[in-house]
Order: sequence, then C-alpha cells, then structure tokens
Amino acid sequence: MMNIYEYQAKELFRKHGIPVPEGSVIESPPDAKSIYERFGRKVVVKAQVHAGGRGKAGGVKLASTPDEAVTAAKAIIGMKIKDLTVKKVLVEEALAIDKEFYLGVVLDRERAQNVIMVSSQGGMDIEEVAEKTPEAICKATLHPLLELQEYQVKNLIYSLKLSDAERCQLAALIRKLYRFYCDIDATLVEINPLVLSGASFIAADGKVTIDDNALFRHKDFEGLFDVADDDPLEREAHQKGLAYVHLGGNIGIIGNGAGLVMGTLDTVKQEGGAPANFLDIGGGASASVMKSSLEIVLSDPQVKGIFINIFGGITRCDEVAKGIVGVMKESALKMPLVIKLCGTREEEGRAILKEAQLEPVTEVREGARKIVALVGAGSRG
Repeated sequence: MMNIYEYQAKELFRKHGIPVPEGSVIESPPDAKSIYERFGRKVVVKAQVHAGGRGKAGGVKLASTPDEAVTAAKAIIGMKIKDLTVKKVLVEEALAIDKEFYLGVVLDRERAQNVIMVSSQGGMDIEEVAEKTPEAICKATLHPLLELQEYQVKNLIYSLKLSDAERCQLAALIRKLYRFYCDIDATLVEINPLVLSGASFIAADGKVTIDDNALFRHKDFEGLFDVADDDPLEREAHQKGLAYVHLGGNIGIIGNGAGLVMGTLDTVKQEGGAPANFLDIGGGASASVMKSSLEIVLSDPQVKGIFINIFGGITRCDEVAKGIVGVMKESALKMPLVIKLCGTREEEGRAILKEAQLEPVTEVREGARKIVALVGAGSRG
C-alpha cells in the first residue's frame, strides 16, 4: 500500500473539490515566517511523516506570531516520530473550530466491501472510539457493484446533530469523498478531524492510502511516492518487486502467495515463534527471485532462523531449491533453515536440497514447530 503525506492528501482533496485549509510545506524553518505573514494570523505547524500520533509526539504546534512559527518549525524538523525523522512541515492557517467530526472510507477486507464511517467523535483515534463508544460511529457498507445510495447518505448525515444546511453540505462532501476514494483506487481515505468552522466543513487533516496494485492506472501519482519514510528493507524489497513487510520478530518467513504466507505466519505464531517478516515471492518465481528473497530476509539482523513454505503450482519447486542452494553457497548460511516444498517438480527440488544436505519437512505445522525450536535452541537445522 502506498501512503502519502498529509499535504499531498490535501492537494488531492483540493483538486476533487474537498475544502482544506490554505498552507505550504517547507523544509527550512525560516520559511515559516513568510508563510505566517502571508496569512496574517495564527498558523499550525505539522510534521509530515508517514506515522500517526504526531500530536502526542509533539509534532503539531500552534504559532501565534511569525517568530513562534519559525521556532515551532525548528523544533519539529529533525525530531523523530516512531523512528522516522521529520524532514518537512506543513504550515497552514489555523481554523476556528466549532465542532469536530470523523469522516472516512475504508476497504473492509473481510466483507470485500467499502465502508463509509462518520462520527461526532472527531479528533480522536477512530479505533479508540470504536472500542469505547462503538455507538458513536455510523457506518454505511457499500455493495461493490452498486453506487453509493441516497438512503445511505441520509442515514449517515442524520446520525449527527446538524442543521438542515449543515446536513446538505455534509451529504455533498460524503458523495465527493467516496467518488474521490474510488477514482484514485484508495484503500483508505480519512478526514480526522473534519472541522465545522462557521458554516463550512473543512478537512483539517487527511490520510490517504492508495492500492499500489493499481498504480499503473495513475502515472501522475509516481511523484507522490516518497521512499524516505519506508523501512529500508521494505524499500529494497519494493525495488526488487517483492511483497515484503517487516514485522520485527526473529523468524524469517518466505512463501508463495499472500494467503499461504499469512497462514505460515499464523502457524509460527501459534507455535510460540515471532515472525520477522511477511515475504511473498509470488507465482512462477525463478531461482533468482528466491535468491533475492532470501537475501532480503537475511539482511534483517534480528532474524535468527528462516522458514520457507512453498506450494508449487506455477512456481517450480526445483527453481526455489536452486535459489536456496545458491544463497547457501555464496553466503555460508549459518542459521536454522526449515523448508517445506510441495507441488510442481517437488521431487526435483527435494533432490537439489538433499544434495546440499537439506531435508524438507512435509507439514506446515511440523515446519513451524521445528523452526521455533531451532531458533530457541540457537542451533543449525
């Protein structure tokens, strides 16, 4: 998934007719002064980083004078938020806030449907609201083959205490936001808080996540992608065309197919292990792809053992085995390695591994149990 910065999200909002505050992004603190002087009133200085909790971390500050704006920018640029260094800030006009709301559209993967959510509890983490006061969130679940229905919009707007004029304005905003969500192939679009300032709704903050599988349809989004905030291993894997997510445990997981990899993660976790990553080599992977995948996982210094689970369909087990053996020859792999091969050219793959003195397991549970034990024992498999 491709995350973009708040200022980029707001630029997209503006292009799609969703009101946002005026502001500019800067990387040099002194520039905050001229932006303040352009507005001639209070500004808010906000860290631009791909992480939540900026306010709690001190990454959002209000400034009442030009000098305060510069001081705030100096304090924020260079600070770390969830291990990410802030390199730029958004300086924008501070809004007069009468009420705060939450408005978002998200893909519900379990239902395979989009969900629009509104709440009067804006400004808070929506997860916290959902846990403590779920009745404060009104949802509309959309059938993938149908447009947003008018009765759904009415259910959403009438869940909030608003005047007729405000309801009309919010209804229009909901329709725009959902169209925007669909047009950019997003998996999440969030406005929190959505501020009622005087008679207008304004997106005071914005979060947008785009499905990177659909980026081929949005060549104009390539400039939005900033790898600076990404995990270095995830960045390297992305450059090699691998689906990789760093999870922080000590058992590397490699498989082919997202479902198989996630199932392997769960099984290792159930056996008491801590998965270090999700890595899907995809379908039809060659020996070189397998080799690149292993190298990525081995680059994580926390990894103490690796479990490779391959179900050979269009992926050939002998190609996978060649990739594994290639890495072993080049890097003298000295950590526990457990392999499960099943499917296309399985016997050939097993023969290649056997020659390298590796014996694949036959069951996922058996493999998970074995790698957890080996990593715990700190010995070679």
